[in-house]
Amino acid sequence: MGKQPYIVGVGAANADLNGASLAPIHLRDSNPGHISLSAGGVTRNVCENLARLGADVKLLSCVGDDTFGAFIRRSCEDAGIDASHLHEAKGAASSMYLSILDADGDMLVGMSDMRIVQQDMPKAYLPSEKALIQGAKVVTCDPCMGEKTLLQLLDICTPGQIVCVDPVSCAYARVVAPFIGRFHTAKPNRMELEILAGMEIRSDSDLERAGEAVLNKGLKRLFVSLGAEGCLYMDDTGAVLRRKLRPAKMVNASGAGDSFAAAMLYATLHGFGVEKTLDYAMAAGIAAVSHERTINPNMSVPLLEEILLAHRI
Repeated sequence: MGKQPYIVGVGAANADLNGASLAPIHLRDSNPGHISLSAGGVTRNVCENLARLGADVKLLSCVGDDTFGAFIRRSCEDAGIDASHLHEAKGAASSMYLSILDADGDMLVGMSDMRIVQQDMPKAYLPSEKALIQGAKVVTCDPCMGEKTLLQLLDICTPGQIVCVDPVSCAYARVVAPFIGRFHTAKPNRMELEILAGMEIRSDSDLERAGEAVLNKGLKRLFVSLGAEGCLYMDDTGAVLRRKLRPAKMVNASGAGDSFAAAMLYATLHGFGVEKTLDYAMAAGIAAVSHERTINPNMSVPLLEEILLAHRI
């Protein structure tokens, strides 16, 4: 028996402070709401969803030697992520993300403090984990670490590996855009795709043209999340696929992208076909939005199958 294939996540691991307003928000005023603390960060969230789906997943990131750092580490371990390779930066504050949701559960404003992964991650950290990174079948990352670290990771990865990037936001998409062709898979939304492709998207045909432009740079697979419109899949073989599921009642929109990515990576790890990969990814998105937490603690393969039965169109 060979060893089980595993996934390595390289990127943000934050403490997320989330405020959900109970009524329409009045700006520059105090608003009654529910405030909660959870572990977050794009790559860490993807890793937690992967671990809950049953994948062997290891996280490379940087945390502070503060209360939040200990909280992030413990949350990872509790969810089944291998957090033994996390770097602890002495005297540094762990990264934090603050979000305010309106009464409908949509984000009104967010603020992130990612200085620790951008400034305090030692240059020697990723090279010291070279064997772990190169041994992974799939590597998933985000650009929150900054361009230098991202390029360092790409240099360590081997040609046979599936390296996936989530552009995260328009600002971070600009960091990734110049070397998007060095990745295997990308998961942008429509606005991020505009930046990666360097063109405006006004129609469905623009959407596909933008996808082609990015694939022509060397990318192998593209999953474009289109919210309620489902997902567009394109790859370097010329395949183009649109999928959507019957929408679910939204409780919290903030975790949909991370769970979509995790299920897509889980399916990739197990060699599923394109249709099943897309179905799993979109079912995971539904699992996320229909739970109040960013990560649905019930995330599992049986849950995805159950959602597919109920929401297939």
